[in-house]
Amino acid sequence: MDFWLSFLPIIIYILLIILLVVGIILGIKSIITVNKVEKVVDDVNEKVESLNGLFQIVDFTTDKLVTMTDKIVDVAGAIASKLFFRKKAKKIEEEKGNE
Repeated sequence: MDFWLSFLPIIIYILLIILLVVGIILGIKSIITVNKVEKVVDDVNEKVESLNGLFQIVDFTTDKLVTMTDKIVDVAGAIASKLFFRKKAKKIEEEKGNE
């Protein structure tokens, strides 16, 4: 019994030391990995920022196209409504004239 009372704390201390060493190694490896990921993210960020001008050109072009098509649709709608309302107005005037 005395053997176990002196032997078990030694085993527990050795296991705790091993656990501490493994934890330190994992911590160092995770710091290295985070630094590598940070470098990759910075590189991707720089590449995306280099394409920023292209995205602005595309955005400007689409805005102009949308504005132009909106104007065309408005003009076409106005012309169509004038044609249809003239026919309706003529029909209403004819009906009033017939009465």
